[in-house]
Order: sequence, then C-alpha cells, then structure tokens
Amino acid sequence: MSFENLVGNEPIKQILKNTIKKENILHSYIFYGPSGIGKKEFAKEFAKMILCNTKEENCRTCKSCIEFKTLNHPDFFEITAENDSIKIDEIRKMQNTILEKPIISNNKVYVIDDADTLTKEAQNCLLKTLEEPPAFVTIILITDNDSKLLPTIKSRCSKIVFKKIEDTVLEKFLNEKYGLNIEKNELESYQGSIKNAIKFQENKEIYNQLDKVFSQIEDYNSIDALNNLDILYNSKENINDLLDYITYILYKKIRSHPQYISYIEEIENTKVRLNSNSNYDMCIDRLIFKIWEGNH
Repeated sequence: MSFENLVGNEPIKQILKNTIKKENILHSYIFYGPSGIGKKEFAKEFAKMILCNTKEENCRTCKSCIEFKTLNHPDFFEITAENDSIKIDEIRKMQNTILEKPIISNNKVYVIDDADTLTKEAQNCLLKTLEEPPAFVTIILITDNDSKLLPTIKSRCSKIVFKKIEDTVLEKFLNEKYGLNIEKNELESYQGSIKNAIKFQENKEIYNQLDKVFSQIEDYNSIDALNNLDILYNSKENINDLLDYITYILYKKIRSHPQYISYIEEIENTKVRLNSNSNYDMCIDRLIFKIWEGNH
C-alpha cells in the first residue's frame, strides 16, 4: 500500500491506508475537492490497494497489482464523460457487469470520473446500485462540484474531502519533477493545483496577457479590451481554464472593486452559455462588454 508518488493531502493518504489495514472498505465513496490536485490518481491507488491479493505494504508482485500496472485489470472499471456528460447508457453498462463475481481479486472497483457530469437520468439509475451494491463492489465518484450530485446519491456515499496542495509542497514537486523554479506570485496563481501549474507553464504567454488586461480592466475602453483579448476568441479548446484564471484575477481585486463580484457571476453565466452550445464569439463578446460597461 503506497501513495509515495502522489503529492499533498497527507491525512487522506493515512485514512485510506487505515481503511485497507482495518478491512473497513465501504461500498461507495465521493472524492471531492478542487480540480487538478490528483483526486483521480488517489482513487486509482486506493482501487489498486482494494484489489491487491496480499494487502501487503508496497505490494507490486501479486497478480492483481501486476495486472493493474499494465492497465489490464479485469476487476477495475473506469467511467468517464463523453461529450461533456455521462449518460444513462454508461451506467446501464456498469449494471450489466456489476453482479458478475471478480476474476482475479476478491473485489471489484468502479471509478466514475467527473461524476458531476452524470445526467439526472444517469444519477437516478446509479442510485439503484448504490442502494444495494454487491458485497464485493466499491464505487468511487470523483468530482470538483458535488452540488450537482443528487442528495440521495450523496447520502449513500462516504465523502472524502481533498484540499488544494500547499504552496511549499507544490513548489518542491514542480522543481523536482519538472525542474521549474517558480516565483512566489506565479505560484499563488496555481491555486494549489498541479493541473493549473502545468497548463500555466504550457501557455505562459496567454496567462500573462490575461493578467495584464484584467488586472487593469477598468483602464481600458471597449476597443482596447477587444484588441487585447483576441486570445479568448482563439482559445476555444481551453476556454474554461482561461475563464477560471480570469475569475482568480478578479477575486484578488474584489476588496478594492466590489463591482467585480457581478463580473465573476457573468463569467459563470458565460460558461453555462458555452456549455449549452451558444455561439462562441457572441458569448465572448457579451462577457467582455459586460465587464467593460461596469467600469464606464
């Protein structure tokens, strides 16, 4: 049993290890916390520990652990969103196999990533399984936003709450793994997230441009704002990450500019419109003008 390659959330590592040692594994969990801190990696490591044939510390030699490492374990299942949602058909597929006994382990584990994208129909379908799961099954739901899960789903799962990674821990990890020497103000912008750190490094010029514009958005006229934000129109693939970063910038300014609260609300509204397939350029136009109008 080991989390040696995972960063942060040391108390949770101990909780999960103790769960295995005491053979107190529950049928359903919710792994909840900020995006990009490693919840999925924790879930997989926990799954490997549950499935291990020996339950020995750092076992790497039993048939189950070998199969898990090669991504070929017949008793481990991962469900992920397709086209931004997990539909009822995926849950029905799970239910078709869930009663079948394990093949090489004593248990079976199902990990549902981005569980907040489960449709209402899919959640209601899943609820039937959570109410009476087979004795050998553990289901782990991973989410950044548990408010989108039905109360009946949440009431049947044990909630494990993850925290953002401490800046000092994240700084050490980025230095050791990627050879990065991070400045303090830049480290703060990662908000304790490995994913944010990597994306920032890969798109540093874009994030710096956003910081330049939105840190002084009150000084721009509409044409200036549009000319300096071409980057948003050309970043459709990762727009949600960029909108999250703009939100972070504005949050830092709320104390001196209380009106920025409404801008943050507009950013969230923009995400909703984009997720509902509204015209992309029009959504960005609306966001920029709403923020600019609030300053003039």
